[in-house]
Amino acid sequence: MPDPVKLLSIGVAVPPNIIDQSDAAVAAHEAFSARFGDFDRLVKVFDSAGIKRRYGVRPIDWYLRTSGWQERNAAYIEGAGDLFVEAARKALDAAGLSPSEVDVIVTVSSTGIATPSLDAQASGRMGFREDVLRVPVFGLGCAGGVSGFAIAANLAAARPGCIVLLVAVETCTLAFRMDKLTKANIVATALFGDGAAACVIASSSHGIAEVEMSGQHTWPDTLDIMGWSVEPEGLGVIFDRAIPPFAEAKIEPAISTILSSGDLTLAEIDRFACHPGGAKVIDALETALHLDPGRLNHERDVLSDYGNMSAPTVLFVLERLIRSGLPPRTLMTAMGPGFTASCVSLKAAA
Repeated sequence: MPDPVKLLSIGVAVPPNIIDQSDAAVAAHEAFSARFGDFDRLVKVFDSAGIKRRYGVRPIDWYLRTSGWQERNAAYIEGAGDLFVEAARKALDAAGLSPSEVDVIVTVSSTGIATPSLDAQASGRMGFREDVLRVPVFGLGCAGGVSGFAIAANLAAARPGCIVLLVAVETCTLAFRMDKLTKANIVATALFGDGAAACVIASSSHGIAEVEMSGQHTWPDTLDIMGWSVEPEGLGVIFDRAIPPFAEAKIEPAISTILSSGDLTLAEIDRFACHPGGAKVIDALETALHLDPGRLNHERDVLSDYGNMSAPTVLFVLERLIRSGLPPRTLMTAMGPGFTASCVSLKAAA
Protein backbone atom coordinates (compact mmCIF):
# COMPACT_ATOMS: atom_id res chain seq x y z
CA MET A 1 0.00 0.00 0.00
CA PRO A 2 1.52 3.39 -0.97
CA ASP A 3 2.33 5.98 1.63
CA PRO A 4 -0.23 8.78 2.16
CA VAL A 5 0.17 12.00 0.23
CA LYS A 6 2.03 14.59 2.27
CA LEU A 7 3.22 18.16 2.07
CA LEU A 8 7.00 17.94 2.27
CA SER A 9 7.92 21.63 2.15
CA ILE A 10 6.81 25.13 1.26
CA GLY A 11 8.58 28.24 -0.01
CA VAL A 12 7.39 31.79 -0.65
CA ALA A 13 8.74 34.73 -2.64
CA VAL A 14 7.91 38.37 -3.38
CA PRO A 15 9.37 40.79 -5.95
CA PRO A 16 11.88 43.50 -4.92
CA ASN A 17 9.73 46.62 -5.27
CA ILE A 18 8.03 47.64 -2.00
CA ILE A 19 4.74 49.52 -2.31
CA ASP A 20 3.91 51.20 0.99
CA GLN A 21 0.18 51.72 1.37
CA SER A 22 0.65 55.43 2.03
CA ASP A 23 2.61 55.80 -1.23
CA ALA A 24 -0.07 53.86 -3.10
CA ALA A 25 -2.72 56.22 -1.74
CA VAL A 26 -0.72 59.24 -2.93
CA ALA A 27 -0.31 57.69 -6.38
CA ALA A 28 -4.02 56.90 -6.58
CA HIS A 29 -4.86 60.47 -5.59
CA GLU A 30 -2.60 61.79 -8.34
CA ALA A 31 -4.16 59.45 -10.90
CA PHE A 32 -7.85 59.58 -10.01
CA SER A 33 -8.89 62.50 -7.79
CA ALA A 34 -9.38 65.05 -10.58
CA ARG A 35 -11.17 62.58 -12.87
CA PHE A 36 -13.37 60.47 -10.58
CA GLY A 37 -16.09 62.31 -8.70
CA ASP A 38 -16.48 59.75 -5.91
CA PHE A 39 -12.75 59.42 -5.25
CA ASP A 40 -12.75 61.19 -1.87
CA ARG A 41 -15.12 58.56 -0.50
CA LEU A 42 -13.36 55.60 -2.11
CA VAL A 43 -9.86 56.67 -1.03
CA LYS A 44 -10.75 55.57 2.52
CA VAL A 45 -10.23 51.99 1.37
CA PHE A 46 -6.47 52.55 1.54
CA ASP A 47 -6.83 52.97 5.33
CA SER A 48 -9.54 50.35 5.92
CA ALA A 49 -8.02 47.55 3.80
CA GLY A 50 -5.77 46.36 6.63
CA ILE A 51 -2.65 46.61 4.47
CA LYS A 52 0.65 48.29 5.38
CA ARG A 53 2.71 47.36 2.35
CA ARG A 54 2.74 45.24 -0.79
CA TYR A 55 5.31 44.16 -3.35
CA GLY A 56 5.25 44.72 -7.10
CA VAL A 57 7.14 43.44 -10.10
CA ARG A 58 7.54 47.07 -11.15
CA PRO A 59 8.21 50.28 -9.13
CA ILE A 60 5.14 52.30 -8.23
CA ASP A 61 5.93 55.04 -10.76
CA TRP A 62 5.66 52.49 -13.58
CA TYR A 63 1.95 52.03 -12.87
CA LEU A 64 1.26 55.76 -13.23
CA ARG A 65 1.90 55.48 -16.95
CA THR A 66 -0.90 54.17 -19.12
CA SER A 67 0.57 51.10 -20.76
CA GLY A 68 -1.03 48.56 -23.03
CA TRP A 69 -1.52 44.84 -22.90
CA GLN A 70 1.79 44.03 -24.59
CA GLU A 71 3.92 45.94 -22.07
CA ARG A 72 1.98 44.63 -19.09
CA ASN A 73 2.14 41.03 -20.27
CA ALA A 74 5.88 41.33 -20.90
CA ALA A 75 6.21 42.47 -17.27
CA TYR A 76 4.16 39.44 -16.23
CA ILE A 77 6.38 36.97 -18.08
CA GLU A 78 9.53 38.49 -16.62
CA GLY A 79 8.28 39.11 -13.08
CA ALA A 80 6.26 35.92 -12.68
CA GLY A 81 9.14 33.91 -14.12
CA ASP A 82 11.55 35.27 -11.50
CA LEU A 83 9.05 34.61 -8.71
CA PHE A 84 8.45 31.07 -9.97
CA VAL A 85 12.16 30.28 -9.82
CA GLU A 86 12.70 31.80 -6.36
CA ALA A 87 9.71 30.13 -4.71
CA ALA A 88 10.37 26.77 -6.38
CA ARG A 89 14.04 26.75 -5.35
CA LYS A 90 13.13 27.57 -1.75
CA ALA A 91 10.59 24.75 -1.56
CA LEU A 92 12.90 22.20 -3.17
CA ASP A 93 15.84 23.22 -0.97
CA ALA A 94 13.65 22.85 2.12
CA ALA A 95 12.68 19.35 0.99
CA GLY A 96 16.30 18.41 0.30
CA LEU A 97 15.53 17.81 -3.37
CA SER A 98 17.01 18.99 -6.64
CA PRO A 99 14.93 20.25 -9.60
CA SER A 100 15.97 17.15 -11.55
CA GLU A 101 14.05 15.00 -9.05
CA VAL A 102 10.72 16.71 -9.83
CA ASP A 103 8.36 14.49 -11.82
CA VAL A 104 5.30 16.77 -12.11
CA ILE A 105 4.94 20.57 -12.07
CA VAL A 106 1.54 22.17 -11.41
CA THR A 107 1.71 25.89 -12.21
CA VAL A 108 -1.22 28.09 -11.14
CA SER A 109 -1.40 31.63 -12.51
CA SER A 110 -4.18 33.90 -13.81
CA THR A 111 -2.62 37.37 -14.11
CA GLY A 112 -1.01 37.07 -17.53
CA ILE A 113 -0.58 34.86 -20.56
CA ALA A 114 2.58 32.85 -21.19
CA THR A 115 2.81 30.37 -24.05
CA PRO A 116 5.06 28.43 -23.60
CA SER A 117 3.89 28.41 -19.99
CA LEU A 118 5.90 29.70 -17.05
CA ASP A 119 7.14 26.25 -16.08
CA ALA A 120 8.61 25.71 -19.53
CA GLN A 121 10.21 29.14 -19.54
CA ALA A 122 11.76 28.47 -16.11
CA SER A 123 12.92 24.96 -17.00
CA GLY A 124 16.40 25.92 -18.18
CA ARG A 125 17.04 28.12 -15.15
CA MET A 126 15.75 25.47 -12.77
CA GLY A 127 17.22 22.33 -14.32
CA PHE A 128 14.03 20.30 -14.66
CA ARG A 129 14.26 16.98 -16.52
CA GLU A 130 13.20 16.73 -20.16
CA ASP A 131 10.46 14.23 -19.28
CA VAL A 132 8.87 16.28 -16.45
CA LEU A 133 5.07 16.41 -16.67
CA ARG A 134 3.87 20.03 -16.93
CA VAL A 135 0.35 20.98 -15.79
CA PRO A 136 -0.28 24.74 -16.21
CA VAL A 137 -3.61 25.92 -14.76
CA PHE A 138 -5.27 29.25 -15.62
CA GLY A 139 -8.43 31.04 -14.46
CA LEU A 140 -8.78 29.98 -10.83
CA GLY A 141 -7.95 33.42 -9.44
CA CYS A 142 -7.94 33.72 -5.66
CA ALA A 143 -9.04 30.08 -5.28
CA GLY A 144 -5.99 28.91 -7.21
CA GLY A 145 -3.70 28.26 -4.25
CA VAL A 146 -6.10 25.79 -2.67
CA SER A 147 -7.44 24.30 -5.90
CA GLY A 148 -3.90 23.96 -7.27
CA PHE A 149 -2.82 22.23 -4.05
CA ALA A 150 -5.70 19.77 -4.47
CA ILE A 151 -4.73 19.09 -8.09
CA ALA A 152 -1.10 18.49 -7.09
CA ALA A 153 -2.14 16.17 -4.24
CA ASN A 154 -4.45 14.18 -6.52
CA LEU A 155 -1.63 13.75 -9.04
CA ALA A 156 0.72 12.60 -6.27
CA ALA A 157 -1.88 10.06 -5.15
CA ALA A 158 -2.35 8.80 -8.71
CA ARG A 159 1.42 8.49 -9.27
CA PRO A 160 2.93 7.00 -6.08
CA GLY A 161 6.62 7.73 -5.80
CA CYS A 162 6.46 10.88 -7.92
CA ILE A 163 7.59 14.27 -6.67
CA VAL A 164 4.99 16.96 -7.47
CA LEU A 165 5.94 20.63 -7.39
CA LEU A 166 3.12 23.14 -7.07
CA VAL A 167 3.90 26.78 -7.91
CA ALA A 168 1.22 29.47 -7.53
CA VAL A 169 2.44 32.81 -8.87
CA GLU A 170 0.51 36.02 -9.49
CA THR A 171 1.35 39.57 -10.51
CA CYS A 172 -1.93 41.24 -9.59
CA THR A 173 -0.44 44.75 -9.58
CA LEU A 174 -0.26 44.62 -13.38
CA ALA A 175 -4.04 45.12 -13.33
CA PHE A 176 -3.59 48.62 -11.85
CA ARG A 177 -5.16 50.74 -14.57
CA MET A 178 -4.84 54.53 -14.38
CA ASP A 179 -7.04 54.81 -17.47
CA LYS A 180 -9.96 52.88 -15.95
CA LEU A 181 -12.26 55.07 -13.84
CA THR A 182 -14.25 52.46 -11.93
CA LYS A 183 -14.80 51.73 -8.26
CA ALA A 184 -13.48 48.18 -8.74
CA ASN A 185 -10.23 49.43 -10.25
CA ILE A 186 -9.60 51.93 -7.46
CA VAL A 187 -10.31 49.27 -4.82
CA ALA A 188 -7.88 46.95 -6.62
CA THR A 189 -5.10 49.56 -6.36
CA ALA A 190 -5.60 49.45 -2.57
CA LEU A 191 -5.60 45.64 -2.29
CA PHE A 192 -3.40 43.86 -4.80
CA GLY A 193 0.20 42.72 -4.45
CA ASP A 194 2.48 40.26 -6.23
CA GLY A 195 4.00 37.03 -4.95
CA ALA A 196 4.55 33.32 -5.36
CA ALA A 197 4.39 30.20 -3.21
CA ALA A 198 5.63 26.70 -3.98
CA CYS A 199 4.90 23.35 -2.32
CA VAL A 200 6.52 19.94 -2.70
CA ILE A 201 3.94 17.16 -2.43
CA ALA A 202 4.44 13.40 -2.66
CA SER A 203 3.38 10.02 -1.30
CA SER A 204 5.81 9.75 1.56
CA SER A 205 6.42 8.27 4.98
CA HIS A 206 7.56 11.67 6.22
CA GLY A 207 6.46 15.26 5.77
CA ILE A 208 4.90 18.31 7.38
CA ALA A 209 1.26 17.30 6.97
CA GLU A 210 -0.87 14.60 5.37
CA VAL A 211 -3.39 15.63 2.72
CA GLU A 212 -6.63 14.21 4.07
CA MET A 213 -9.27 15.31 1.54
CA SER A 214 -10.25 18.13 -0.80
CA GLY A 215 -13.33 19.50 -2.54
CA GLN A 216 -14.96 22.42 -4.30
CA HIS A 217 -18.33 24.13 -4.39
CA THR A 218 -19.45 26.40 -7.24
CA TRP A 219 -22.55 28.54 -6.79
CA PRO A 220 -24.86 28.86 -9.81
CA ASP A 221 -25.40 32.20 -11.54
CA THR A 222 -22.36 33.83 -9.93
CA LEU A 223 -20.07 34.43 -12.91
CA ASP A 224 -20.30 38.19 -12.35
CA ILE A 225 -18.89 38.24 -8.82
CA MET A 226 -15.17 38.21 -9.65
CA GLY A 227 -12.91 37.94 -12.66
CA TRP A 228 -10.95 39.76 -15.35
CA SER A 229 -12.09 41.77 -18.34
CA VAL A 230 -9.55 41.53 -21.19
CA GLU A 231 -9.03 44.90 -22.87
CA PRO A 232 -6.43 46.51 -25.16
CA GLU A 233 -4.91 48.34 -22.17
CA GLY A 234 -4.60 45.15 -20.10
CA LEU A 235 -6.62 43.09 -17.65
CA GLY A 236 -9.37 44.89 -15.77
CA VAL A 237 -10.65 43.67 -12.43
CA ILE A 238 -14.32 42.69 -12.02
CA PHE A 239 -15.90 43.03 -8.58
CA ASP A 240 -19.59 43.19 -9.46
CA ARG A 241 -21.01 42.05 -6.14
CA ALA A 242 -19.99 42.69 -2.55
CA ILE A 243 -17.96 39.63 -1.55
CA PRO A 244 -17.99 39.95 2.30
CA PRO A 245 -21.79 39.65 2.69
CA PHE A 246 -21.82 36.81 0.14
CA ALA A 247 -19.13 34.98 2.12
CA GLU A 248 -20.93 35.54 5.41
CA ALA A 249 -24.16 34.11 4.04
CA LYS A 250 -22.89 31.30 1.84
CA ILE A 251 -19.51 29.93 2.91
CA GLU A 252 -20.47 27.88 5.99
CA PRO A 253 -23.01 25.58 4.28
CA ALA A 254 -20.68 25.17 1.28
CA ILE A 255 -17.73 24.15 3.46
CA SER A 256 -19.94 21.85 5.52
CA THR A 257 -21.05 20.08 2.35
CA ILE A 258 -17.44 19.70 1.16
CA LEU A 259 -16.37 18.30 4.54
CA SER A 260 -19.24 15.83 4.61
CA SER A 261 -17.83 14.17 1.48
CA GLY A 262 -14.82 13.25 3.64
CA ASP A 263 -16.94 12.31 6.66
CA LEU A 264 -15.82 15.45 8.50
CA THR A 265 -17.67 18.28 10.21
CA LEU A 266 -16.82 21.87 11.01
CA ALA A 267 -16.44 20.93 14.67
CA GLU A 268 -13.52 18.65 13.78
CA ILE A 269 -11.48 21.46 12.23
CA ASP A 270 -8.87 22.82 14.66
CA ARG A 271 -7.74 25.77 12.49
CA PHE A 272 -8.98 27.32 9.28
CA ALA A 273 -6.33 28.70 6.92
CA CYS A 274 -8.28 31.15 4.78
CA HIS A 275 -7.43 33.26 1.78
CA PRO A 276 -7.40 36.83 3.17
CA GLY A 277 -9.05 38.67 0.30
CA GLY A 278 -9.47 41.81 2.39
CA ALA A 279 -10.08 42.94 5.96
CA LYS A 280 -13.87 42.80 5.58
CA VAL A 281 -13.67 39.35 4.01
CA ILE A 282 -11.69 38.08 7.02
CA ASP A 283 -14.31 39.53 9.39
CA ALA A 284 -17.07 37.86 7.36
CA LEU A 285 -15.29 34.49 7.44
CA GLU A 286 -14.88 34.64 11.21
CA THR A 287 -18.60 35.34 11.56
CA ALA A 288 -19.68 32.68 9.08
CA LEU A 289 -17.42 29.98 10.55
CA HIS A 290 -18.36 30.84 14.16
CA LEU A 291 -14.80 31.84 15.07
CA ASP A 292 -13.88 34.26 17.83
CA PRO A 293 -13.06 37.74 16.49
CA GLY A 294 -9.35 37.93 15.76
CA ARG A 295 -8.99 34.16 15.43
CA LEU A 296 -7.71 34.48 11.84
CA ASN A 297 -4.62 36.33 13.03
CA HIS A 298 -2.17 34.92 10.47
CA GLU A 299 -4.57 35.90 7.70
CA ARG A 300 -4.61 39.51 8.93
CA ASP A 301 -0.82 39.56 9.27
CA VAL A 302 -0.26 38.22 5.75
CA LEU A 303 -2.75 40.72 4.34
CA SER A 304 -1.00 43.54 6.20
CA ASP A 305 2.47 42.53 5.02
CA TYR A 306 1.75 41.52 1.42
CA GLY A 307 -1.76 42.58 0.38
CA ASN A 308 -4.01 40.29 -1.64
CA MET A 309 -1.71 38.34 -3.99
CA SER A 310 -4.58 36.17 -5.25
CA ALA A 311 -3.70 32.44 -5.52
CA PRO A 312 -0.45 32.34 -3.45
CA THR A 313 -1.84 34.29 -0.49
CA VAL A 314 -3.42 31.36 1.36
CA LEU A 315 -0.15 29.45 1.01
CA PHE A 316 1.63 32.36 2.74
CA VAL A 317 -0.89 31.85 5.56
CA LEU A 318 -0.12 28.13 5.60
CA GLU A 319 3.62 28.85 5.72
CA ARG A 320 3.11 31.01 8.83
CA LEU A 321 0.93 28.36 10.44
CA ILE A 322 3.64 25.77 9.84
CA ARG A 323 6.26 28.00 11.45
CA SER A 324 4.04 28.56 14.48
CA GLY A 325 3.07 24.88 14.72
CA LEU A 326 0.24 23.19 12.83
CA PRO A 327 -2.69 21.97 14.93
CA PRO A 328 -3.93 18.38 14.41
CA ARG A 329 -6.28 19.31 11.54
CA THR A 330 -6.18 22.44 9.35
CA LEU A 331 -8.64 23.30 6.59
CA MET A 332 -7.29 25.52 3.83
CA THR A 333 -10.04 27.39 2.07
CA ALA A 334 -10.36 30.09 -0.57
CA MET A 335 -12.99 31.62 -2.81
CA GLY A 336 -12.45 32.65 -6.39
CA PRO A 337 -13.97 33.23 -9.83
CA GLY A 338 -16.70 30.82 -10.71
CA PHE A 339 -17.84 31.76 -8.01
CA THR A 340 -16.16 28.86 -6.21
CA ALA A 341 -15.06 27.78 -2.75
CA SER A 342 -12.16 25.33 -2.59
CA CYS A 343 -10.97 23.35 0.45
CA VAL A 344 -8.09 21.06 1.40
CA SER A 345 -7.87 19.30 4.78
CA LEU A 346 -4.41 18.73 6.24
CA LYS A 347 -3.49 16.52 9.22
CA ALA A 348 -0.30 17.50 11.01
CA ALA A 349 2.43 14.88 10.92
CA ALA A 350 2.84 12.96 14.16
